[in-house]
Amino acid sequence: MIESLWSPRVLVIILAAYLLGAVPFGLLIGFLRGKDIRQMGSGNIGATNVARCVGKTWGVITLVLDVAKAALPVYLASRLAPEALREVLPALAGLAAFLGHLYPVYLGFRGGKGVATAVGVYLFLCPVALAINVIIFVAVVAKSGYVSLGSLLTSLLMPALVWFTCHSLSVTLLASVMALLIWWRHRENIARLLRGEEKSWRGARE
Repeated sequence: MIESLWSPRVLVIILAAYLLGAVPFGLLIGFLRGKDIRQMGSGNIGATNVARCVGKTWGVITLVLDVAKAALPVYLASRLAPEALREVLPALAGLAAFLGHLYPVYLGFRGGKGVATAVGVYLFLCPVALAINVIIFVAVVAKSGYVSLGSLLTSLLMPALVWFTCHSLSVTLLASVMALLIWWRHRENIARLLRGEEKSWRGARE
């Protein structure tokens, strides 16, 4: 398996996943609307800040694109993986796309927080766990008004949900790594939540 991981085909798949995941759709959509969202709201390039600063419709479009840019490489990796890497390569491609969003080469490695991109990863790797967590996310956000709180809670739950529903060690490890990175990227949100200063999604523009 070690030799297979270093094969040119595998390396190209992982690199392509990273480069696609690094595409800053939120920033590009902001530019289309004449705005640099890095200078607005939280300064984040993800769907929540796009919705808050540009409009909910554009936030939804950003969300869909950020999901797709992870789902596509995971799907292609599952189709192109050699037999020995049938389970591992899609997880690696998902991690590469996720890291691309967090640390995009196009923006000096300063990217988003990864929640929507993580959804794209799980869409193919463990859809049952994703469906359960979407329900939890919607309930938490509807009750609290805080997208960040829903993101933090569901990312924390995801490794256990993956293990109990999909029984995949590689995807469980992936979920654990992504959860740690999501919490790290949300450290400022955590501080604002603790101070009672976090902005509600209900403040997003129509």
